[in-house]
Amino acid sequence: MSAVIPARPPLPASSAAPPTTPPLPPGPVLDALEAQAREQVRSAGLDPQRQVDDVRVIVRDVVLAHDERALTGAVAGLADVAATVGEVMARVAGLGPLQPLLDDTSIEEIWINSPDRVFIARAGRHELTNIVLSEAQVADLIERMLKSTGRRIDLSRPFVDAMLPAGHRLHVVLSGISRGFSAVNIRKFVVRAARLEQLVEMGSLTAPAARFLEASVKAGLNILVTGQTQAGKTTMLNCLAGAVPGGERIISAEEVFEIRFPHPDWVAMQTRQEGLEGTGEVRLRDLVKEALRMRPSRIIVGEVRAEECLDLLLALNSGLPGMCTLHANSAREALTKMCTLPLLAGENISSKFVVPTVAASVDLVVHLALDPGGMRRVVEIVAVPGRIEGDVIETEPIFEWREGRLTRSLGLPPRPERFARLGIDVARLLNEAR
Repeated sequence: MSAVIPARPPLPASSAAPPTTPPLPPGPVLDALEAQAREQVRSAGLDPQRQVDDVRVIVRDVVLAHDERALTGAVAGLADVAATVGEVMARVAGLGPLQPLLDDTSIEEIWINSPDRVFIARAGRHELTNIVLSEAQVADLIERMLKSTGRRIDLSRPFVDAMLPAGHRLHVVLSGISRGFSAVNIRKFVVRAARLEQLVEMGSLTAPAARFLEASVKAGLNILVTGQTQAGKTTMLNCLAGAVPGGERIISAEEVFEIRFPHPDWVAMQTRQEGLEGTGEVRLRDLVKEALRMRPSRIIVGEVRAEECLDLLLALNSGLPGMCTLHANSAREALTKMCTLPLLAGENISSKFVVPTVAASVDLVVHLALDPGGMRRVVEIVAVPGRIEGDVIETEPIFEWREGRLTRSLGLPPRPERFARLGIDVARLLNEAR
């Protein structure tokens, strides 16, 4: 049970808005305040990661009590009470020196190469911060972050993917596998767009292409979203999923929860690593198979990396509409990769089966790119009509990047009968894009 904590009066107005670089008390004073706050949090039986508001009340009480004692000269005074509360909160319930980076909405990702080399990504560009940690601090941060996720990292399993309570994705590579120090990545969940029209407003997509993609989603076409790392694949997948009609039932499968979109009938599943006994692992291909038993109208796979591609293809080939993401350098390379990954499922899987299955199962490839200025854009929308020449899947570009803009090409999407069933004249829709 959560402890009932009495409310305290608000902080003085003069300390409600700390300066850009708030003056903080010396290290020993902060250490003592942190120790007092932690002791009271433990006594109250609170979880600092999940009961943040209650922990904040305790921290504020501790800091205000210290400030009151300073009036007697027994302890050093505090130049800025609110700044001190924020720093102690970051230590007790947050991620210490990294907390300001997590609170900064302009920062997309944080990574630690070594204790004295902490980087961030802002607007698609890398920056080296002035944060210097110790090895003990890095180890403590990793332990604190994993504590709330139910996942573990040790010598027998030196990698971990996990989702933090705020929705950020954590990836850790233990020292010994990474040279010298443990490598930490925190990819923040920053909502920049939830609808295709918002991508248009951001300049990542043109209005005609957005209207076509929305119509394609409603028509139930199978869509493959591709691009390099940080090109915006998950954001695009979220926006496409947001166009799925509300009457359909969606089942999604991911390594860790990253897909987020508004829909009334949606079940999200994520993988699970094996326990200490070496059992209990749930792989992505297990989730894809399980999704088919849950009466889906549509299936979404967060990212296809390995043999689960075979299970997804079999699901799509059975007439179940779906979407997924894939790392690739172009739409053409994405299709080649889709033809290669299923071969990892076993020796009895051959390209003679996989290539025509990919051609029959994938309808559209939406390829994104990250330009040198950090801008994420759709640079290709390619149709897969289902034809094969030799072992090469034929494609028709519907939109392509020309002269610095996504422009209409000559291709037409497959399955025009699905558009017609909804009363959508797809040829007219695309002619208006010229």
